[in-house]
Amino acid sequence: MTIDIETRTRELQPLHLVNERQESQRSSTYSSELEEDPHTHGADFDCYEEGEMSPMSKGFVHIFLSYWRNYWFPTNTPRALQLFRYENIAIPASYLVVGILQGMLRPLMNVWPLDLGATEAQQTTLAQIATLPAACKIIFGFWSDNVPIAGCRRKPYMVLGWLLCSYIVARLLHDYQLTDDHHQSQSPTEKDKPPLTFLGVTFVLYGAGLWCADVMVDSVVVQKVKIESEERRGQLQSTCYVIRFFGLMIAATASTYMYSTYGPASILKILMVVPLLLLPLIARMDEDTSVQPRFQKQCKEIWRTVCRRSVWQPMAFIYIFNLLQVSNAAWRQFLSTRLSFGASQLNILLVVSYIFLYIGTLTYKCFFLHLSWRRLYQVSIGINCILSSLQLLLIRHKTFGIPPYWFALGDDAFAEFIVGIQFLPTMIVMVSLCPTGSEGASYAMFTTVFNVAQMIAPALSSSLLGIYDVSKERLEEGGLNGMFNLTIVTTLIQISPILFVGLLPHGRKELEELAKMPYSGSALIGFVFLCVLFGSVAYTVIVSVTNIVNGGLS
Repeated sequence: MTIDIETRTRELQPLHLVNERQESQRSSTYSSELEEDPHTHGADFDCYEEGEMSPMSKGFVHIFLSYWRNYWFPTNTPRALQLFRYENIAIPASYLVVGILQGMLRPLMNVWPLDLGATEAQQTTLAQIATLPAACKIIFGFWSDNVPIAGCRRKPYMVLGWLLCSYIVARLLHDYQLTDDHHQSQSPTEKDKPPLTFLGVTFVLYGAGLWCADVMVDSVVVQKVKIESEERRGQLQSTCYVIRFFGLMIAATASTYMYSTYGPASILKILMVVPLLLLPLIARMDEDTSVQPRFQKQCKEIWRTVCRRSVWQPMAFIYIFNLLQVSNAAWRQFLSTRLSFGASQLNILLVVSYIFLYIGTLTYKCFFLHLSWRRLYQVSIGINCILSSLQLLLIRHKTFGIPPYWFALGDDAFAEFIVGIQFLPTMIVMVSLCPTGSEGASYAMFTTVFNVAQMIAPALSSSLLGIYDVSKERLEEGGLNGMFNLTIVTTLIQISPILFVGLLPHGRKELEELAKMPYSGSALIGFVFLCVLFGSVAYTVIVSVTNIVNGGLS
């Protein structure tokens, strides 16, 4: 057999000599091409006709457009997970609108009832009952799973939810002559002064439409998350919530400015119009109609789900953690009485907290998405302990030369930043627990557990007010010992979930292993889980009704 001596010699050469030879050949070829090119020979630069792009510019534009296209429509991602495709654009748009509506509504509710003559107790009552529909999300999810309209389980209910939001605000604008003049809105006449009872009903129905649509889009996302690859797990959901908190941040800032400049009518018009903009996008949205569970089968599936240890153990931690986030209920009174913060300053605190909430969720998505869930909560609880302790310094006026307002602003901002980091892993855990075919009911059930725990926490905060004297009169007299002691108590309660953090798995693999451990499939624990869930919902409803009666909205 004949061997090519030159080829054999090249094979025996060291690798670095071969690389140098190849590089020299490429340089020679490139030089010869430049010499043969009439446009480059003897010229330092080219001149092109006006409006004509150079080859280099065309190459840059092509690279930029390719990068932009791959960013929004990545080729390594299934089309169903590309949120900005025309058939999926309704999903991020819905999350954005949910954030916008929440951001526009909350600052409005902090100030408008007071301008209408409501007392502090009545304003608190209105804020309480407005969140009531969030405790009933399980009803929206279960209903949509079992009562499809025209074969669809999500799109029709999204449309109905947004239409309800728009209609109820349109009715408020129609029945009362609200003005765009802020100075007139601060001293309204009887003709443009809606009764507090009507205002409360409006907020409840608006919340019902908002949370119904929110449950539907959450269910669509849960279905899509099931087809995410392991290395991209959590990206889709975190992107949706980052969009939502972006809308919350922008809208809260706009709402605060618009109310102080134009009054409530301008905000209400936005609350009426924005949901209607989603309807054409929802009509184009794709929905998986292949799974149509029956009522009895779904009930059995939900029962099996809550009996699994991989479900009730992490959900137990989520419930306990949110239940024990007990804040100092007298803190707002302290800021306004002792530090003379006005309503506009308190609203600015709210806006800045929303900004840092968004930054926190974005930080988790970009840097901590694959961090251990348990480790993240351990570190964040420790940081939260430090931030809560800073309130003690503010009470004692030891702010290191920083004005009290800026000190309080920074404390609230960084506290919300930690909340933003803690929020996304909780949502990702709950999505991981949802069985196929019952996404609406199961995810709504888990988020209901999350929401009712957050609603009970303020009730616990209020119950602690009787331990120490933190009344307005006492604060005006300069007695701050009660406020100091109450802050210590609430801080200790807030960090106590560190004792239960072992219930939370490190990640998905450990979550799957929980299903094989003892007490998995326990009917007794499943029964306890449902009792805690429905008992908490009942308690939340009773507290809201009691507040309506005692708050004297009528």
